[in-house]
Amino acid sequence: MRAAVFRQGSIVVDTLPDPVPVQGQVLVRTLACGICGSDLHAAKHTHQFVNLAKRAGNRWSMDADRDVVFGHEFCCEVIDYGPNTPARLAPGTLVCSMPMTLAGETVQGIGYSNDIAGGFAQYMPLADRLLLPVPNGLPAEKAALTEPLAVGWHAVQHARLTPQDVPLVVGCGPVGLAVIAGLAIKNVHPIIAADYSPARRALALKMGADIVIDPAEVSPYETWRQTATPAGFDGSRYAQLFGLGPKLRPAVIFECVGVPSVIQQVLEGAPAGARVVVVGVCMETDRIEPFFGIVKQLNVQFVLAYTAAEFAESLAFIAEGKVDVSPLVTGTVGLDGVSGAFAALANPETHAKVMVNPRE
Repeated sequence: MRAAVFRQGSIVVDTLPDPVPVQGQVLVRTLACGICGSDLHAAKHTHQFVNLAKRAGNRWSMDADRDVVFGHEFCCEVIDYGPNTPARLAPGTLVCSMPMTLAGETVQGIGYSNDIAGGFAQYMPLADRLLLPVPNGLPAEKAALTEPLAVGWHAVQHARLTPQDVPLVVGCGPVGLAVIAGLAIKNVHPIIAADYSPARRALALKMGADIVIDPAEVSPYETWRQTATPAGFDGSRYAQLFGLGPKLRPAVIFECVGVPSVIQQVLEGAPAGARVVVVGVCMETDRIEPFFGIVKQLNVQFVLAYTAAEFAESLAFIAEGKVDVSPLVTGTVGLDGVSGAFAALANPETHAKVMVNPRE
């Protein structure tokens, strides 16, 4: 099979042996696979990525000196079954899966494994028990967005939202856009979103944001205060001490940037009592001043990935039209275009999500 292989710091197209499914596995052909920000980081800062993964418990056990085929946001079609594995789904059935497979009782990750090719390859051996048939004739390119949408849905599910909350999403890259979509599904409004990029702010509106902010011109936190302040609110110390008059609506801030200094900026800008959900994956050493969190009694929660139920729900949201993921796909490339797409994704004005079609 052909695959886009990350090899010694570069992405090259090469021919690899076709995978052979074992019992309990299904051979699938990859139809579409999204390029994730984590892929970009793993390619640019490979040794840092590997070392952090080891320190965090080997979640991604990747050897930087060996070949790896990235790709964990995929939709595929069923080709064949491993030995002694009942053919539950007919050949040609479109399926999605969480990015992992099973070999006996061993769980193997897909996307950062040196031994199992990810979605930038033409074929993969997925676990039959993890396959979700794609419903309602949903195209593969849209179904492949199940995984990134599930990341945002997981963050929203863990934010303990109430109808009174006013959410603020800081950063409107793919993660922030998925959070906005999740908030819209949850019907928690108004949704305020902040990003320096005009293209990303436009996408935020398409995904369900009610107010978009350019932080270079307007403070997202001041915009939140104006939005969350009810008529007749008295912010004086006396009124607040004795609970007089209406109260500010609660704040839930989603940090979706994942670069150093942003968490500190959120701590400084957040109103007292806010809940901060850190969704952006920062892989560099950062610095915060806990005093801001202490004085304001902030609640800070870190989240990652999703549950099996949240993954399945995300596929259903897309298939049932509860979220339109079409605006997220801003480009499609074949295997020969993967290297160029990695470079192009560095510009937020150019792309949001680029899909890889390994058949081309």
